Amino acid sequence: MTRPAATVTPNTWEFLRDPMIAPTGFREYDARWKYPDEINLPGMTALGLGLGTQMQKRGIRPEIAVGNDYRDYSLSIKNALILGLMQAGIQVRDIGPALSPMAYFSQFHLDVPAVAMVTASHNPNGWTGVKMGFDRPLTHGPDEMAELRDIVLGGLGEPRPGGSYEFVDGVREAYLDDLVGDFRMSRPLKVVCATGNGTASAFAPELFERLGVEVVPSHNRLDYTFPNYNPNPEAMEMLHDMADTVKASGADFALGFDGDGDRCGVVDDEGEEIFADKVGVIMARDLARLHPGATIVADVKSTGLFASDPELRKHDITADYWKTGHSHMKRRVKELGALAGFEKSGHYFLAEPIGRGYDCGMRVAVEICKLMDRNPGKSMSDLRKALPQTFSTPTMSPFCSDTEKYAVLERIVSRLTDMADAGTPIAGRKIDTVVTVNGARLILDNGAWGLVRASSNTPNLVVVCESPESEAELRAIFADLDAVIRTEPSVGEYDQTI
Repeated sequence: MTRPAATVTPNTWEFLRDPMIAPTGFREYDARWKYPDEINLPGMTALGLGLGTQMQKRGIRPEIAVGNDYRDYSLSIKNALILGLMQAGIQVRDIGPALSPMAYFSQFHLDVPAVAMVTASHNPNGWTGVKMGFDRPLTHGPDEMAELRDIVLGGLGEPRPGGSYEFVDGVREAYLDDLVGDFRMSRPLKVVCATGNGTASAFAPELFERLGVEVVPSHNRLDYTFPNYNPNPEAMEMLHDMADTVKASGADFALGFDGDGDRCGVVDDEGEEIFADKVGVIMARDLARLHPGATIVADVKSTGLFASDPELRKHDITADYWKTGHSHMKRRVKELGALAGFEKSGHYFLAEPIGRGYDCGMRVAVEICKLMDRNPGKSMSDLRKALPQTFSTPTMSPFCSDTEKYAVLERIVSRLTDMADAGTPIAGRKIDTVVTVNGARLILDNGAWGLVRASSNTPNLVVVCESPESEAELRAIFADLDAVIRTEPSVGEYDQTI
């Protein structure tokens, strides 16, 4: 195998023949590229050969389940990837168009050790990528991604005989059967089902109907141009649209899903957009009554309530704050034998006996319906209002190029740590602790906090703040944190701010 070119030049003879891969696409826990600007189809075949070689080197049974999301170019990219996997001697089980969690489910359903899901996740059209894993329910973390990058970019993929291809039908139906089980709602429930015309459109409405839920459709027609908005339940544009539909329909709440269906967002009956970490606390409270003494993992972007909520403390729930990222969180949940992991982005990892430990927006939707069934006298807004009040920002992402963001973050973290050591206040309060497991989370003396980290998926930093006191304090924390971030000239505009 030749080394792929590091720059991609479309509309050339070489583009149709030789692998071209921008090295920045190998991220912490999956691969993401703009297509065709940062990778070409021969580059995807080189990635498949590299992934197959990695399996062979690790002694993994050479069998893999492969799926693709509903974007117009995903099938071509999957076919190019499959070609490389077969070249490496891997037996490919093609499950067809899928959600990422359906691909993870197929590892169990088909009893295959490995998975490769072609998806750009919630990234806008023009992006592609692969989520992959060898040790179910886990996906590649930084070590596996670094090893894969070195094999692919070093031209170290090794062709060998034994590769084969089989298309496997019926996985979608088995996945839906597994989600529904024998559960049916015993209370009437009217839910806005928001899929943003993405892949979840082929799953969520049918899932709700089978649970006995009345569906209010919202952009449920499959359309890979995403004519309304990019399906991302962390983006205020999607959440506002969900809120408008709730108010217009009188629904009990809205559930929204991202482009590959591994995340779920919630808007309550009053049209209030509940950030995913708060929904996580609502779910954790319900699960705590059923599983007292359990451990819950939360990512560093999440609310401090997982540790401080009196209801969770009453049921002896242990909170563990860990690195953001679906791969990091899955691994931590498995390591600790935790009941669940909750990420502010809406990735939830529900382990045995609820789920299998991988992130599945559809499983979250089912469990939210069950939660409402266990609380027949309560609305979603009742459950939200029962939480201790905090004021928090959405996830805010200022631009910072992939080649610079980690060095920029290192300098910002160093400045923030120096401020804490020097006793410099943030928003007029003392910095009590700086958690540096993933960027820097500055915890103030009243439990308020501000976080800055590097995005693992896109050329951005990530900023989140929370105050248990007031909106004014929240804004002051953000202003002071942003002032430090702005000392770096290569940090650009935010995608959204407060």
